[in-house]
Amino acid sequence: MNFKDIFQNKQKIKNIIKLVTKENAEVCEDLEQEVYIKAFKNKDKYKESGKFSNWITTITYNVSRDYLKSAKKRYETQFEDENKIINIKDKSISLEAKMLQKERQTRISGAINSLNKKMRDVIIMSEIENLTYEEIARRLNCPVGTVKSRIYNAKKELYNILEDLIEE
Repeated sequence: MNFKDIFQNKQKIKNIIKLVTKENAEVCEDLEQEVYIKAFKNKDKYKESGKFSNWITTITYNVSRDYLKSAKKRYETQFEDENKIINIKDKSISLEAKMLQKERQTRISGAINSLNKKMRDVIIMSEIENLTYEEIARRLNCPVGTVKSRIYNAKKELYNILEDLIEE
């Protein structure tokens, strides 16, 4: 292996990087340099019995995939950091706002508790436990249509009870 072997495959290397990563020219150039560095560092691992173009292609694919994995990890980390910032509670919420919120929660809980048992059960499973219609139907051992009907009627009744809260 020598410089000539690598530079004969230069366009192939560029094309693979561009195809796999779909990145801009600057990033592709950086990855291309990384391919050359890895090839030179690992030149003693190249076996003359195989085709050089296959060996350099494998290195190129691996460098490109490693880049994509690290880019995904950077994105996930950035996303987690943004979520942490969003989820920081605002400590400046006034006492009045806290009391109003507590009052609303009490009224909503009371309204849910005032429903008959069948409607209360489906609302709790649907809205609080986030179960699907099918999961609720299995749990209650009834048809999905019955679950949908009960949820509809429960929401309609809750709307009538809490209409003044909804309009705020």
